[in-house]
Amino acid sequence: MSLPPSDPQYLAMRNRVLQQLFGDHHGWLLERLRTRLGCRQDAADMAAETFAQVVALPAPQAIREPRAMLTTIAKRLVFASWRRRDLERAYLQTLAQQPQQYEPAAEERAEALEALIVLDEILDGLSPRARSAFLYSHLEGLTYAEIGQRLGVSTPRVHQYMVKAMRLCYLALEPQ
Repeated sequence: MSLPPSDPQYLAMRNRVLQQLFGDHHGWLLERLRTRLGCRQDAADMAAETFAQVVALPAPQAIREPRAMLTTIAKRLVFASWRRRDLERAYLQTLAQQPQQYEPAAEERAEALEALIVLDEILDGLSPRARSAFLYSHLEGLTYAEIGQRLGVSTPRVHQYMVKAMRLCYLALEPQ
C-alpha cells in the first residue's frame, strides 16, 4: 500500500530518505565537484543545486543508484554553467569589438546575456549544424544556400534545420 504524498507518514519517510541521501553522499559529491571545478565555493554551489534538484524529484525514495543520479545531475549543472560562461565571454568579446559609443548600459548587457542564455537553452536539443544554421540565418543574415555552403550541406538540409529550430522557438513561446 502506498501513501499519498500529502500523508504525514509519507512526508516523514521522504524527509528521512533525503536526509540520509544528503548525509551519505554530500561530502563525496562536494569533493568530486571540487576536483573537477578547482574551486571549493563553486563546488559547494553546484552540490547545493544538485541536492535542490533531488529534493524537487517526485519520488527520491525510488533512487536506486544515488551516486549515479547525483553525478548525472551535477554534470548537467556543470556543463550548463560552462555554457553560460562561454556565452558571456563571447558576448563580452563581441561588445569589446564595437565602437565605444555603442556600449550598452550594465542593465542592457545583463538583459542581452539573459536572452542569449534562454536562446541557448531553447536550441539545446539541436545538432551543432542545426544550431549553426539558425545562428547564421538570424545573426549574420545568410541565405540558406550560403549557410549550406558554410556547413557543407544542401539547401534543403538547411531548410530542415531551420524548421526544427523555429519549432523549438515556437514551442518555447507557447504558454505552459
